[in-house]
Amino acid sequence: MKILLLGKNGQVGWELQRSLSLLGEVVACDLDGPGELKADFSQPESLAALVARVAPEVIVNAAAHTAVDKAESEPDLARALNATAPGVLALEARRHGICLVHYSTDYVFDGSGSQARDENAATGPLSVYGRTKLEGEELIRASGCHHIILRTSWVYAARGGNFARTMLRLAAEREELKVIADQVGAPTGADLLADVTAQLLPRLFDHVALSGTYHCVAGGETNWHGYATHVIEWARARGHAVKVAADRIHAVPTSAYPTPAARPLNSRLLTTKLQRTFGLVLPPWQRGVERMLSEVLG
Repeated sequence: MKILLLGKNGQVGWELQRSLSLLGEVVACDLDGPGELKADFSQPESLAALVARVAPEVIVNAAAHTAVDKAESEPDLARALNATAPGVLALEARRHGICLVHYSTDYVFDGSGSQARDENAATGPLSVYGRTKLEGEELIRASGCHHIILRTSWVYAARGGNFARTMLRLAAEREELKVIADQVGAPTGADLLADVTAQLLPRLFDHVALSGTYHCVAGGETNWHGYATHVIEWARARGHAVKVAADRIHAVPTSAYPTPAARPLNSRLLTTKLQRTFGLVLPPWQRGVERMLSEVLG
């Protein structure tokens, strides 16, 4: 199996280089690639030539404009990266009989209510990021190509910065923290997304009927305050420097930290379809977070 991986330097793309290598030849591209392998999503029309040059059997697209607040001030770039470029990839996938894997987000929903949403729930994005990601989904579906779209939430990785590391740094510096408690979701590791992708691809490759949209997040749910508390107490129990007391991690509403882009309060995603279709069990979010912490803290 020859795989064209786009967005190799992102959190998910980095992990995909590892997981997909077990399936065959991986041609990993990003904006910093050499001329013939440069993947410039700001110039979506250039991607058709890249697909033709590599001639893959599968395209895995982990590239995106993920700076949620910045997208509000650069909607045209966000649309090019999150919608137009995936649309081009989908058309090329259809033209060449290629399977496409693409990643989307809980931000396609409006975050209302308290129930977990399934793949057929009504969408209603609140931000430029959410709207452009939804448009990307719609272009892929409209192309008629053989595809899987994986919607996920609260993605983190050991590589680079993440919420957990930020909380640990602040917990070592401050005696008091305020963390948002009215946004609910499931912290999901980039490594989990990459491993699930590697599990899906062999079956997807041979079964067009499995095409569609699936939700993929770690098991369970929490809010940012619960997430921060779990991380800090895990580190404290293992002797890492923590200055803030457990009762000084205060829960606050989203309104306490205004941002250019609105965040969905309810990011719960129902994963029943993915687990039943592919026979998967998604681990609890705490397990992945603790594995990441073990890696970054030693």
